[in-house]
Amino acid sequence: MFIDSHCHLDRIDLAPYQNDFSLFMREADKAKIDHMLCIGIDLESYPAMYDLVAPYSSISLSVGVHPNVTEGKDPSVDELLRWADDDKVIAIGETGLDYFRSEGDLEWQHQRFRNHIRVAREINKPLIIHTREAGHDSLDVLAAEGAQRVGGIIHCFTEDWSYAKKALELGFYISFSGIVTFKNALKIKEAAKKVPVDRFLIETDSPYLAPVPFRGKPNYPIYVRYVAEHLAELRSTTVEEIAAQSSRNFHALFTGSS
Repeated sequence: MFIDSHCHLDRIDLAPYQNDFSLFMREADKAKIDHMLCIGIDLESYPAMYDLVAPYSSISLSVGVHPNVTEGKDPSVDELLRWADDDKVIAIGETGLDYFRSEGDLEWQHQRFRNHIRVAREINKPLIIHTREAGHDSLDVLAAEGAQRVGGIIHCFTEDWSYAKKALELGFYISFSGIVTFKNALKIKEAAKKVPVDRFLIETDSPYLAPVPFRGKPNYPIYVRYVAEHLAELRSTTVEEIAAQSSRNFHALFTGSS
């Protein structure tokens, strides 16, 4: 029923599941989570993340280095290409620009971003974009580097409708996280009402950003239902239709089918 288009399964708290990932997966199945896209943040933890989810066909992967990561390897194009050359890897990222947590001369962050876009274009896989307080610079880099050729997702959308329109014009999908359920997220709610029916996705970004009524607590993919329920309310439809349409949109982006 549901697809969580962005989660970090190697970072969730498994204590409620007896520290057993297989128990977590059984719970996700009961909650009608049909598929999850597990997102890479750095290359050092990527092999363990891969091994964790490899047995499960209901989990796909992205590979990349987050714009805020300053320790470990700054990946070369060739290195990213080697990791991405795998059928389980369906996306590149998360990548982008973040001016909130990083300061000073950020040319290294821009170059890392450009490298990820180059990889995505070379292997024709969509991008997972993180942007914080760098919205228009992120769009400028995407446009300049030809990212519209592969498209992707503006994940955990926190901008306004005007920004969403520009991202849509570049061929990107807009993914809403638990933030859309927050009372003060008015501009995000407005955008969520207006994004075309064939261009929105839902996500948890778990273990971060749990939706209401779990705000401030550890997040899990099973909570993606609360994002869907809130979108259904905003868009005057049913949670079943939000789940079905966001799933169709996910498959359209990553497989070309609907």
